[in-house]
Amino acid sequence: MALTRKNALFAGHEVGDESWAMLASLVATCKMSDVNSVSYIAETLRAILDGHPASRIENLMPWHFRKTSSRAA
Repeated sequence: MALTRKNALFAGHEVGDESWAMLASLVATCKMSDVNSVSYIAETLRAILDGHPASRIENLMPWHFRKTSSRAA
């Protein structure tokens, strides 16, 4: 039974390996920070598309996401 066939689609290619490792690391960091990874990625990509300044990249880290989200609630 192949469990990760779709997840590892590009794992044989160098760029795909790097992308998969980056995404897996980001999801693991979200878990360690007790953050919903799907919400974090969606809101972070939205902030980047909306022009979030590179000088304030620290504000987009997962360990800051929960604090921002809980204040808004």
